[in-house]
Amino acid sequence: MADLTALEGCGTALVTPFSSDGRVDEHALAALVDWQIREGVHFLVPCGTTGESPTLGHDEHLAVVETTVRAAGGRVPVVAGAGGNDTAKVIAMAVELERIGADALLSVSPYYNKPTQEGIYRHYRALAESTGLPVIVYNVPGRTGSNILPDTLMRLAEIPNIAGVKEASGDMSQIGEICTRAPEGFRILSGDDSMTLPLIASGGHGIISVASNEVPAMMSRLARACLDGDWEQARRHNRTLYPLMKINFVESNPIPVKAALAMMGKIEEVYRLPLCPISEGARARLSAVLESLGLLRG
Repeated sequence: MADLTALEGCGTALVTPFSSDGRVDEHALAALVDWQIREGVHFLVPCGTTGESPTLGHDEHLAVVETTVRAAGGRVPVVAGAGGNDTAKVIAMAVELERIGADALLSVSPYYNKPTQEGIYRHYRALAESTGLPVIVYNVPGRTGSNILPDTLMRLAEIPNIAGVKEASGDMSQIGEICTRAPEGFRILSGDDSMTLPLIASGGHGIISVASNEVPAMMSRLARACLDGDWEQARRHNRTLYPLMKINFVESNPIPVKAALAMMGKIEEVYRLPLCPISEGARARLSAVLESLGLLRG
């Protein structure tokens, strides 16, 4: 993927639809991908946290990405999830994802074993050296137990195919430092929907979004207004979407967003343990937000 400017705007962190027997529903996934593209999203991200990647088997992971690539048909870039806490396994997955046609990789920093900053650097360097694809570093301390510090990220940015970062630290001071220090062309993408506006205002390039599963056109318009510097329009979109951005995390992601998509008739509401259906109280609150946005089926 030579043109990294394509990795800006709104990318959807796709859910993985399952059928009632628990298998990956490739038909529903392909339909979701096509709808996302027709609604105007700028790129797609299968097999991240929102895609329940920890419970996907190896072959399922490849099948989800391959289905996404095939359904996208070159219309938008596909940034495939390839993360983990065993560097050798991440590299092996990256090699296969490149083979099946992913345009770039999104790789979460190693979790649970909590490497040092030097360990994080060496992990990503080894991954980058194993593939010709651009690699987007994913920093989400709330899930991994470790933070990729700006100094480490700037070292990684010197590696030619470390192309950007998905920043979900929630720390605007850290985000501001990254935006100030990052080299030209390095993609800085929000990992939190509600941080889209401030991150782009600080010099970032877009969002890898949960909410765009439900409202791809609206989230894409928010990102585009921010990139165009149309802050009045951006604030208007942000006010409209903020309740959805927040309710999507009333319980662990992707429980609410999958419940919402089921209410909208896009997928079946099926999860894999340890995730389970949304509580009734949260479901009622989610339904009210969806109704206020006109997203429920009549």
